[in-house]
Order: sequence, then structure tokens, then C-alpha cells
Amino acid sequence: MEKIGLLAGIGFLPVECAKAARAQGYEVYVVALLPETEKCLQEYATDYQEIGVFKVGKILKYLREKEVTQVTMIGKVTKELLYAHKTMPDFKTMQILMSLKNRKDDTVMEALVEVLEKNTGAKVVDQTALIRSLMPAAGTLTRREPTAEEKKDMEFGFKMAKEIGRMDVGQTVVVKDLAVMALEAIEGTDACIRRGGQLARGGAVVAKVAKPQQDKRFDVPAVGLTTIKTMVEVGAKALVIEAGETLLVEREKVLQLADEHDITIVAM
Repeated sequence: MEKIGLLAGIGFLPVECAKAARAQGYEVYVVALLPETEKCLQEYATDYQEIGVFKVGKILKYLREKEVTQVTMIGKVTKELLYAHKTMPDFKTMQILMSLKNRKDDTVMEALVEVLEKNTGAKVVDQTALIRSLMPAAGTLTRREPTAEEKKDMEFGFKMAKEIGRMDVGQTVVVKDLAVMALEAIEGTDACIRRGGQLARGGAVVAKVAKPQQDKRFDVPAVGLTTIKTMVEVGAKALVIEAGETLLVEREKVLQLADEHDITIVAM
């Protein structure tokens, strides 16, 4: 059986990936990068290890020992950890950080990919290769269609999100009445929604898209239950995602919660 290493962040997406990999006949070697990583991942893992995200040397050693041939990185690991100073990076992590020309998302991730492939002999693969079925086709996904005003905000937010993606700043924008309430940066999607939704004082529209230059080996846009819960918290009423490019995790639960709170979701 072919061996795949799964570097797992927060959220249910790594579980979906591990489940799909096992169903397709892979041996799955899971590295849980954060304490909040879903523990149920162990159900689908051939082997499961908890190794902190700043212990790259230990991660590389584990992947070599298990002789994995492919690696996928999936799940939320927000870049703010680089500035939190809660964990001391190991020597290999320090080498990577010191070599960076900047700390943009793509710069950090491309450096990590290079180190993984060079030091393990494994290929870092497309995050979506095993779970493309989670990417909705174009159309309204919820019971409620967007209003004319919401549709205008969706189109506007979609364009704004593409622009910040082009600049490698983020993937999410919160808008209302054709005005930008918040742009995602280092804080991550949920914090962006919370900030923009509070400024909008209800009725905000959230847009999340792939970057124009999206590398599918990392940081593929994804939304899930936490996204909708955060929208509910601030009274946001609409979500637009990019059809065929954004992962929708736990779709049934997401759409049920959205319908319960009269939130419309559109894949554009």
C-alpha cells in the first residue's frame, strides 16, 4: 500500500482527507500539528503522532522513518503563530524562518514544501486530490436565494477577495452595501468575519475565494461549521464562495445551520 503523510491542522477537513485516503487504499500517517487538531483523526490513521508545528526537524524525521511517498498539508494553522512566541522553534524551523525573504503566506509555505521534499524524498501533493467532491459547483446551496442587494455585495466582495488574494494578503472579505468592512490578514477567516460583522451591525456578506495564483498544495480556501457559527454570532446574512475552488466541509451540517438562521450561501 502507498503511504501518505498527513500534516493536520485544526478543523474537520483533515478528517475528511484521512477518511478519503483510507477509502482509496492508502496507509495514512498523521502528524497532529496543534493541540486542537481533531482527535477522531486517530480512527483513520495507520499511525498517529502529535508533533508541534514548530518542530519541523522532528516531523521530517518521522516522515522519513515511515517512508511516506506523498505528503499533504491540510487544516487550519494560522500564521499569527509565527508571532505568538509560545513555543520555541527547533533548529530546522529556525533555519526555514531565517531563510525567508518575507513572511507572506505563500513564501512561508513554499519554503516548507521545499524542505519537506528535499529532506524526506516524498512529494507534497495537491490538498484537494482526495477530496475534490467537497468543492461545490456554481449555484445557490441553501434554501434561501440572495436578495438583489446581497447579490451585488457578493459580486463586489468576490472581486475584492480576489484582489487581496492576488497580493497574497488573505482570501476573505466582509462587505455591506458595496463597502468593505474587513479584509482578512494574519488573524484568519473567523476573526475577519467577527470584526467585519461587528462593524456592519448585521446583514454583512462574507466572500471567500481562491487566490488567482492559488497553489493547491497548501492554503486551499475552505469553509465549515465554524464559519457559519461565526456569521451567526455577528448577524451576517450571506456567504459567497468560489465554485469548484473552495472546500465545503461537513456540507449537510453547514447548510442545515445556515437555513436555520436564514443565511444564504452561493457558490459563484
